[in-house]
Amino acid sequence: MRQSCHRLLEHQHAGGEEPPLYSPIDQISALPDHVGREAGAKLTRYAPAEEDEATLRELLLSLQRQVSVMSMNLSAKLDELQRGDRQLETTVALCEIRTQLQELTKSVESCQSEVSEVKRDMVAIKQELDTVQQVKEEIEELREYVDRLEEHSQRRKLRLLEQGLTFFLSYAILAAVLGMLQFGYNTGVINAPGRNIENFMKDVYKDRYGKDIHEDTVNRLYSIAVSIFAIGGMLGGFSGGMIANRFGRKGGLLLNNILGIGGASLMGFTKISHCYEMLFFGRFIIGVNCGLNTSLVPMYISEIAPLNLRGGLGTVNQLAVTVGLLLSQVLGIEQILGTDDGWPILLGLAVCPAILQLLLLPACPESPRYLLITRQWEEEARRALRRLRASNQVEEDIEEMRAEERAQQAEASISMRELLCSPTLRAPLLIGVVMQLSQQLSGINAVFYYSTSLFTSSGLTEESAKFATMGIGAIMVGMTLVSLPLMDRTGRRTLHLYGLGGMFIFSIFITISFLIKEFFGYVQEMIDWMSYLSVVSTLSFVVFFAVGPGSIPWLITAELFSQGPRPSAMAIAVLVNWLANFVVGIGFPSMKALLENYTFLPFSVFLAIFWIFTYKKVPETKNKTFEEILALFRNSNGSVGGVVGRGRGGTATTTTATAALPDNRQRLTMGDRCACATSRAHQGRRQLLVSWTQASSRRPRLYHYHTTNVLN
Repeated sequence: MRQSCHRLLEHQHAGGEEPPLYSPIDQISALPDHVGREAGAKLTRYAPAEEDEATLRELLLSLQRQVSVMSMNLSAKLDELQRGDRQLETTVALCEIRTQLQELTKSVESCQSEVSEVKRDMVAIKQELDTVQQVKEEIEELREYVDRLEEHSQRRKLRLLEQGLTFFLSYAILAAVLGMLQFGYNTGVINAPGRNIENFMKDVYKDRYGKDIHEDTVNRLYSIAVSIFAIGGMLGGFSGGMIANRFGRKGGLLLNNILGIGGASLMGFTKISHCYEMLFFGRFIIGVNCGLNTSLVPMYISEIAPLNLRGGLGTVNQLAVTVGLLLSQVLGIEQILGTDDGWPILLGLAVCPAILQLLLLPACPESPRYLLITRQWEEEARRALRRLRASNQVEEDIEEMRAEERAQQAEASISMRELLCSPTLRAPLLIGVVMQLSQQLSGINAVFYYSTSLFTSSGLTEESAKFATMGIGAIMVGMTLVSLPLMDRTGRRTLHLYGLGGMFIFSIFITISFLIKEFFGYVQEMIDWMSYLSVVSTLSFVVFFAVGPGSIPWLITAELFSQGPRPSAMAIAVLVNWLANFVVGIGFPSMKALLENYTFLPFSVFLAIFWIFTYKKVPETKNKTFEEILALFRNSNGSVGGVVGRGRGGTATTTTATAALPDNRQRLTMGDRCACATSRAHQGRRQLLVSWTQASSRRPRLYHYHTTNVLN
């Protein structure tokens, strides 16, 4: 109302007119409706309009004066706020100017420090130029040697093409891989008669304590019988290096058969003794035997095999494992030995590979590398090589082993502790350990140990599940045979990547098959379809395991190390392998109960991690000597990441990094000096380029270096 009155007065004053004296009723009528109602209410409160018109006029004038005063106050406040805004803008502008002045001062100081850095960089560049000049002189001295080295390499390639698989080499490999057949047999033999062994444990427990055993206790006892094999394997694998150095590769294998015969005998007499603890002890002893085999057999085969056949012959280890696995599965079906009376015979048959190896191995030669490098028996090493190569031309092999010996002598002797602490050996040791983990944590032992129960849980009958398990062994043998020619043609690293990738994909399909049963288990057609999906996915999972992770970890681990650290490195790698084997064997039943249909998802995660590690870190060892493989890590200062590159055509190659020239140069061959000098040349050129690039990138506004002419 006040605002309406105020606007009315201002309008009249602006027109130079005196405000007419309207009656209160007229003035109220001129106001808006809601204002009029308010004014009317107030006027009615004081007195009726008809009776006291003067009072209403006085009240209206009072309201007009109040509105005028409020309008003037508001105008004053607005002026004051406008002056405050102008002062605030001035203050902000002054602060910005002050900040810019400070930054400008810092820039001037930075330019002064850059000038000082330029002077220091010029001194460093001069020193680098002197280093490059020295390296150029060394390279000139070694050019003649490089020509001779190329000629020697050409002769060596021609000789490699001539080397083949001789009768005596085949005989020695056959005798040695019986130890790996023992490993495969005892890995799978516990699977098929699992229900029979559990029934035996129930009977023994009831006779011993007079009451029935709980089902969870039976499962726990059976998992102990499965996993205690891996505990023995850990002990045997860790002792492999010591046994190999103390008794030799061949001697260690011969002594190991005593454990094989003892462990198999204990398992075979378990039911007669009516004591399932004897089964545990027998599985432990045979585990020690198999652990030693997994350490000694790959070492022996890699040391007697010629360079061009080392990959394919190394795969024979896995072939023997798969044959043993298949043999245990075939004999374990109900029609043969998979019965309540036949399972002790099934377990006791592990004595056969041990006895057969005791008969065949004495006619085989000891490892030539062990004889020459460890024992310093050159003549015996020559005789062993002549028998293995079926030729008197063994000087190239002797020269290669001598080069390895010189490289070994240039370093201190390698103990287990020094192996773990050595910067040069840390990278290959890490690769060897991860490769062993990629084999065991891929989930393959969950399939080997519990495939029958996995298939029955997916909808198969007990008999069909055993035949499907037998199919796993057959596929393992077939795919291992397929991978034999691919090993040296495609390369270890490439096959391992294919294997891990395929296992990852089909581990997802195994999980999907379990989920289908959970959500559509009430539909019989879906159950049948899901059972087929589970079997096909599991068999495909095993196929890709045989292609890559089945054999390659053992082969690469043996190839990554020279003669000195190889036994200790193999012992550590085998220990890790068996430890992971034990974790899977003892933990899979609990993991299956906890995760149910998602049991294989942790294995899928591990497979993805191992694939990335192999792609990023693992070098290709195909057709490389032990010294050449060791040089990859020595030249990269022990860094795993500096080892692997990508060559033309996607082939894995190696990159050269900084290599310091050793102090004991008199003990190095000319080839070692050439490698060191060439590495120093690359180092000097890289450091020079890096120094100038960093300088120019730090001071783009001051100057620019031109390095092309200097480097050329």
